[in-house]
Amino acid sequence: MKTTSGVHRVVVTGAGAITNLGLNESATWAAMREGRSGISLIEGEDFKVYGDNWDVRIGGQVKHWSVDSVLDFKEAKRLDRFSHLGIAAAVEAVRHSGIDFAKEDGDRCGVVVGAGIGGIKTIEDGVLTMKAKGPDRINPFTVPRLMANAATGNISIKFGLRGPASCHATACASSGHAIGDAMNYLRRGLADVMVAGGAEAACTPLCIGAFMVMKALSTRNDDPAKASRPFDKDRDGFVLAEGAAMFVLETEEHARKRGATIYGELLGYGNSGDAGHITAPDAEGAGAARSMKMALLDAGLNPADIDYVNAHGTSTPLGDKAEVAAALRVFGDHARMSAGGKLLMSSTKSMHGHCLGASGAVEMIACLHAVRDGVVAPTINLNKPDDGFDIDLVPHHARERRVRYAMNNTFGFGGHNVTLIVGRYEG
Repeated sequence: MKTTSGVHRVVVTGAGAITNLGLNESATWAAMREGRSGISLIEGEDFKVYGDNWDVRIGGQVKHWSVDSVLDFKEAKRLDRFSHLGIAAAVEAVRHSGIDFAKEDGDRCGVVVGAGIGGIKTIEDGVLTMKAKGPDRINPFTVPRLMANAATGNISIKFGLRGPASCHATACASSGHAIGDAMNYLRRGLADVMVAGGAEAACTPLCIGAFMVMKALSTRNDDPAKASRPFDKDRDGFVLAEGAAMFVLETEEHARKRGATIYGELLGYGNSGDAGHITAPDAEGAGAARSMKMALLDAGLNPADIDYVNAHGTSTPLGDKAEVAAALRVFGDHARMSAGGKLLMSSTKSMHGHCLGASGAVEMIACLHAVRDGVVAPTINLNKPDDGFDIDLVPHHARERRVRYAMNNTFGFGGHNVTLIVGRYEG
C-alpha cells in the first residue's frame, strides 16, 4: 500500500554479502554478532613487486573465495574483482529474496550500485603492461573492466533489469547514496523492484600506498585484529578492506503480492555536503548532523525514536570525533550516557575495516539484523573511549536490545554525508 502521502512503502526482501568476515550474508552477520575480526596481513604477489618498504602491511582482504562460484572463466576474465564481488553479492540477494526476474516486467526492475573507486586493479595492471610491453599489449577489456559502473551494468545484464540503472561514486558514501537512490525510485512508483548496494576491491598496491602516504591507515602491523579501533584513544587510522553487499528492495505491494518474506522497511534517506575540505570532515560534525536530521525528517521520526546508530566510525582521529559531535548534536540527551540516554551506537568497521564505497551496504547488514533479531553488533577493540565520547558505543560484545529503528551513517571524502533509516516491518 501507499502511505497517506501517496508514496509507496519500500521493503527489503533479500540480502547478499561477501566480506572478509564471511563469504555470504549470514556468515558476515554471524562474525559481526560474535565480535570477530576479519583483518589480517595482506597477501598477494603484487605487493612483493614493490619491495619491502611498506609501513602498512594489513588489510581486510576477502580470502579463500573463487569467482568460479558465480561466473564462468570467460565471463570472469572480462571483469575486475570489484565486479566479481558485486555480482556474487547480487546473486545471493536475488536467491535470498526468492524473486524470479524471468517472470517480472524487466522494465519495472532496476539496479543501483555504489563503488568509490571501481576497477583500480585493472588500471594498475594496465599501466604496468603498457610500461613493460607497450600500449598495443593492453588488455582489450580494460575500459569495460575499470568503469565504476561496471558492476551496475553487469548485474543489469545478468538479471535482465531494464528499469532505472545507475552508479554512485561518492567515495565512502557511494553505496549509501545507491540504496537511497533506489529507495526513491520505488517510492515514486518508477520501479517495482530494485537491486541496490555497493562493491569495492581496493586492497591493491596503489590504494594501500596512496592512503599510506596520507597517513590515513593504521600501522598496527604486529596485531592486525586490533588495528581497527573506532572511538578508542589509541586509534591510529583506518584499515582498508574490500567486499560487497547487495539488497533486493521492493514496493510493499509488489512484495506482498508475490508472497515475499519481508525483512525490514526502508524509511528515511538524507544526504548533505560539508562544503569545507576535500578530505577532512567538518570538525563539529555539522554536515553529518544535517544528513541525519534530513533522514529523520524524511522518515517522519523524532531523534528519540532511533534505538541504534551504525556509525561510519572509521578509526581515524578526526573522523570519529566529528561523528560523535554530530550524534550528540542530533540526539542530545537521548544519546548522552551521563543523562541516562538509551541510544546505542557502534562501528562494525572495528571488525571488517573500511570497505570504502561498499561500506554503507556492508553496514546495512548490521542495521537490518538489529531490527530483525534485536541484537546490536559491537565496537571491538574499544578499550579506552576518547574524551567526551559520551555515548554508549557498545564495546567488545554484542548487545541484545529491541530495536524499532536503526540509522546507518556513511561519510566520504569530498564532504559527502549519507544517512539511511531502516525499521521493523509492520504491515
